[in-house]
Amino acid sequence: MAKKKEEVIRGAEVASDGNRAINKFRIGDAVMMAIIVILCLTCIFPFINLASKSISSNTAVLAKSVYLLPKDITFDAYVSLFKDGGMVYSMGYSVVVTLIFTLFGMISCTCAAYPLSKKRLKGRGFLTFILMFPMYFSAGLIPAYLLMKDLHLLDNMWVLILPLIYSPYNMLIMKTYLQSSIPDSLEESAFLDGASNFQILFKIVMPLSKPILATLSLFYAVGRWNAYADNMYYIKSDNLKMIQYKLYQMVASAMEAQTTTLSEAAAVTSTPEVLQAAAIMFVTIPIICVYPFLQKYFVKGVMIGAVKG
Repeated sequence: MAKKKEEVIRGAEVASDGNRAINKFRIGDAVMMAIIVILCLTCIFPFINLASKSISSNTAVLAKSVYLLPKDITFDAYVSLFKDGGMVYSMGYSVVVTLIFTLFGMISCTCAAYPLSKKRLKGRGFLTFILMFPMYFSAGLIPAYLLMKDLHLLDNMWVLILPLIYSPYNMLIMKTYLQSSIPDSLEESAFLDGASNFQILFKIVMPLSKPILATLSLFYAVGRWNAYADNMYYIKSDNLKMIQYKLYQMVASAMEAQTTTLSEAAAVTSTPEVLQAAAIMFVTIPIICVYPFLQKYFVKGVMIGAVKG
């Protein structure tokens, strides 16, 4: 009994020392905090500067006097963007494409990850290798373009959706989550009750996998929203161009000719620099509004993929 009391006392002392060590503020902690703050500011300041330019007067922006606070506040640039039917249409079109892409991507990811997470699947290792191979190697841009041409997908909305709906990385994250979080005994009991594979997937596995489903949905949505390279290669019609590619064209034309073009109905009264800033904010604000609410799932998904594999 005396030995046990001594062990308990020593454990309490160690715990208290550990708490003191954690609570103690060191120079290294201050250095790390300063570095983190500096890195955060390098991300925040450019965004604030851009937002300030988008609502400042042309004179103040041309005079290079706008830094973190707007001067001579005006919303003419945003009015021009909303009057331009092309930008507003591209925004709505981009939202529709992103939603369809995310839905199809989650279906393909779930259909690949769930069977591969089960030990009873024969040839699971070979199938996993086949599905993970495109993550490391690809044929290249020219063969991909020729394939899209042969499939008659060029200048078509589906060329922005179908080629990228399967993501090996997202499949690996979901497969790892299902293996580590869904116990085999739960599915075995469902089999004994007469449940089929589809019933287990829809009634047991998916309700228990809401965090990973939200994480991967965010991965798909953010990836599709920010991508514009496939727009550049495969799309020619203006009504099929997503908002990110429209923004790229606007910025590129302004850098080359110092002019930014919108439709005649926009009645542009802003300089190219102000209009670019407003367009960037117009494109960025929707994803910024959504991201904070799903950030915890985003971080959790990254950690799931990093810890086990």
